[in-house]
Amino acid sequence: MKPKLIILRGNSGSGKTTLAKKIHELLPRNTLLIPQDTVRREMLNVKDGENTLALPLLENLLRYGHDHCSYTILEGILNAKWYSELFKEAQQLFSNQIYAYYFDIPFEETMRRHEERHEGSFGEEKMRSWWNAKDYIGFISERAFTSQMSLDDEISIIMDDVKKRTNNDPRLHKSLT
Repeated sequence: MKPKLIILRGNSGSGKTTLAKKIHELLPRNTLLIPQDTVRREMLNVKDGENTLALPLLENLLRYGHDHCSYTILEGILNAKWYSELFKEAQQLFSNQIYAYYFDIPFEETMRRHEERHEGSFGEEKMRSWWNAKDYIGFISERAFTSQMSLDDEISIIMDDVKKRTNNDPRLHKSLT
């Protein structure tokens, strides 16, 4: 089986991390979860932006996932412009085995979702300063998740997409039943 990459992107507070963790639980063992925030803030303690020092490590983790894992999940805000080299590397590695999703959700909804979380709030001003509407990659096809979709809808869409192109992986079918 060829290794597969699932990309979950969108603005802060959109639900990416929650969805990534659920998908990680549903996929078989040997699935690598790469949360941008963990790499950038917790492992490296670096700022986000153009030429962030997190980029080389994220690229190395993608290569590791490709070479050693059945599934890799890349999750984060992952600004399309700042991380374009990472997405080009992903294309080189995973080719047509990329499942990309973008949370195209209004600011007010991301603010509401963020306020519901149990961790400390960044506040509206900070969230607005990070806001980047319609930040699609452009050269990788991304399926949009909207505010009308529930977490269960998003899970079903991803698992169905992966299952359609992974008919010969019995481990995946077991995890879906």
